[in-house]
Amino acid sequence: MRLLDRFGLQDRVAVVTGASAGLGVAFAAGLADAGADVVLGARREERLADTAKLVAAAGRRSVAVTTDVAKPDDCRRLVDAAMEAFGRVDILVNNAGIGTAVPATKETVEQFEQVIDVNLNGCYWMAQACGRVMRPGSSIVNIASVLGLTTAGLPQAAYSASKAGLMGLTRDLAQQWGGRKGIRVNSLAPGFFASEMTEQYRPGYLEEQLRRAPLGRVGDPDELTAALLLLASDAGGYITGQTLVVDGGLSLA
Repeated sequence: MRLLDRFGLQDRVAVVTGASAGLGVAFAAGLADAGADVVLGARREERLADTAKLVAAAGRRSVAVTTDVAKPDDCRRLVDAAMEAFGRVDILVNNAGIGTAVPATKETVEQFEQVIDVNLNGCYWMAQACGRVMRPGSSIVNIASVLGLTTAGLPQAAYSASKAGLMGLTRDLAQQWGGRKGIRVNSLAPGFFASEMTEQYRPGYLEEQLRRAPLGRVGDPDELTAALLLLASDAGGYITGQTLVVDGGLSLA
């Protein structure tokens, strides 16, 4: 196999959660461009049609399923749909997530639990459902955040805790499933990339934070998707239990 061929995903099947907007759309399109069929999950099913068009434009097939990853039954239903349509699951991209910025003395139980339920628990339920059907050589990539490693001037206890917890979950599943199941489990820790979350920041906030980053700019979604392809493909075949930070150097500060 040529070296560059190791990055290919020809005829593999990838499940992407949070595939209705932002980075989830970029991930789905990139996986399809690399040769994978894609199973799309999100709460906003009507927006998945646009993502499906991008998959089709790359010459690949897709299935879209309304999915709330905080509900284990929804996670199982998404994987069942993948198995019914394609007969296999080779890649899981645990991308669904929500963010809040609530001062710690004012955050309600419901607000905190909602973030943990989606960002951490939901990734576990999806990994569990996929882990039951994945074959040796499969890959799980959890989308964590640089805020699991550092802070960024906002009160984000729930979000930061969920992403730090996701890195710990990544390590544990990697050691459980590596030798026994042949499944690799890694995470990406993005810095600032254009998304629905960044659109909610107050004016000037991004510019303030990017002064901390040596590269001094927002990341391009394709740059993060390229890192995803490394972890999802045979090119990353000896990488497991790791968190790959893609943040323009923000976490160095």
